[in-house]
Amino acid sequence: MGILADRESRLLIDGELVAGSGGTFQTINPATEEVLGVAADASTDDMGRAIEAARRAFDETEWSTDTELRVRGIRQLQQAMRDRAEELRELAISEVGAPRMLTSMAQLEGPVEDLTFCADTAEGYQWTTDLGIAEPMGIKTRRTIAREAIGVVGAITPWNFPNQINLAKLGPALAAGNTVVLKPAPDTPWSAAILGELILEHTDIPAGVVNIVTSSDHGVGALLSKDPRVDMVSFTGSTNTGRAVMADGAPTLKKVFLELGGKSAFLVLDDADLAGACSMSAFTASMHAGQGCAITTRLVVPRARYDEAVEAAAATMAGLRPGDPNDSGTICGPVISERQRDRIQGYLDSATAEGGKFACGGGRPADRDKGFFIEPTVIAGLDNNAKVAREEIFGPVLTVIAHDGDDDAVRIANDSPYGLSGTVFSADEERAAGIAARLRVGTVNVNGGVWYSADMPFGGYKQSGLGREMGLAGFEEYLEIKAIATAV
Repeated sequence: MGILADRESRLLIDGELVAGSGGTFQTINPATEEVLGVAADASTDDMGRAIEAARRAFDETEWSTDTELRVRGIRQLQQAMRDRAEELRELAISEVGAPRMLTSMAQLEGPVEDLTFCADTAEGYQWTTDLGIAEPMGIKTRRTIAREAIGVVGAITPWNFPNQINLAKLGPALAAGNTVVLKPAPDTPWSAAILGELILEHTDIPAGVVNIVTSSDHGVGALLSKDPRVDMVSFTGSTNTGRAVMADGAPTLKKVFLELGGKSAFLVLDDADLAGACSMSAFTASMHAGQGCAITTRLVVPRARYDEAVEAAAATMAGLRPGDPNDSGTICGPVISERQRDRIQGYLDSATAEGGKFACGGGRPADRDKGFFIEPTVIAGLDNNAKVAREEIFGPVLTVIAHDGDDDAVRIANDSPYGLSGTVFSADEERAAGIAARLRVGTVNVNGGVWYSADMPFGGYKQSGLGREMGLAGFEEYLEIKAIATAV
């Protein structure tokens, strides 16, 4: 039976698919507002059982020390997802509102293939390092550094790129030898729940190693931060929620990984192809309705060419009409929910209240009476102090800001509580590299370069988070370091 045919999902707890103690809750198609089906609604008791299962699987099985088993399990999950790719694609389009074209990239196929990096890394990793013999304090000693799993990982994930983020946590956490309790966002429960079915039916991953708990109650996920049986929390989401996760984890001093918000800047220097750069900026800001934490939503352009830049960005954005995510040519689909659409509209209203003008867009598309759509919008006439330039909107909204030279462009880019990503465009590669080096961000795109890759670390500075996801750095987030000294 197909993934969408069942229209009901269950929890995975201790190797069994079970109903939620809280009954079920609906999942909605954001493009049509239709009810797709229901997901199991977990209670705090269900979460407690999932945590206990993960704790027992880590403490009492060979999972953390059997690298071959871990590698095999990850590769089996990857193959199962490849085999069900078309059904998973339809799920992402229907539940997430992901444009079909993006499912061949970061919305599905990319993350599935990234599991190869996780398995290969575990298979070839140097788990112990021999530092040789020395005589600290006059005692002849062989020193060894061992790297081992942290323990039970609580993974809390958002709704915007659920396949990518679920797998970016599960893959390295499992490869490193941890057990996991995954709590996905209530808006996209099926994208996580299907992983439980595939793990149970198609892999040798032992019971309790992976537990997947869907719930309409955000408080259920908060238990992962508070429970002393959980050794680490890996969270992706808003900065405000990240603060709460960090505070909840403080009493037990558990490790907390945070991948949070962004308000990234796209810097166009005065020697760049202005029209081309502004068009790319507008295209990027419209992709998946702007629902990406690293999307560059501040377009910072030379003041002398400001009007020209606004016109170029608006020309591109106006052509990217919100569309059915099922259509192969759609770039900008719906936002995830009515609540999110209303939130974005509030930001647009604030822009006009502060004196800004819409070069295109500005609200709901007139030709769509169903679905949670917002027009791709270019805001002009504001500086970097405006609300829409300071806060993460998570919609297809681009604010154009004038700069007065390279130093001013860098100042504007860094004048943000966030530091997740950035872009620099210049005809002079050395000049662009110099600007990139000055940006206080975790990833930089120079002249259209792509940093998204399984072997590249992703994360931010300042209030954009703590730690790195993906790459070797992301794998090692899930490891402890043990120093062993043996007298000889």
